[in-house]
Amino acid sequence: MKDKRTYTHLKEHGEDMTHENESKVDPKEDRGSLDLTFMIEQHKKEIWEYKQKESDWINTQNLADGYKKVIEELSAKLVDQVRIIAELEKKLADKNK
Repeated sequence: MKDKRTYTHLKEHGEDMTHENESKVDPKEDRGSLDLTFMIEQHKKEIWEYKQKESDWINTQNLADGYKKVIEELSAKLVDQVRIIAELEKKLADKNK
């Protein structure tokens, strides 16, 4: 807030100076914790943060599902390879007899 206005010219003493003690309140500065616009802005920020977290969780879940699918496919191939190796060893053993 500016200092009180003082007279700078001789003729000013006749003007109405009642506004000298009045102060203007800036609505952006006078927001308390119960101010509705302040609360709305805070909730919007919180919602944005939660949406970001949800997006990260969904991304992580999708990656986990993809990894799980790859592991299942590789496990199935490994079981098939073990079965094929067992059959080939049996055939080789039968051939060597």
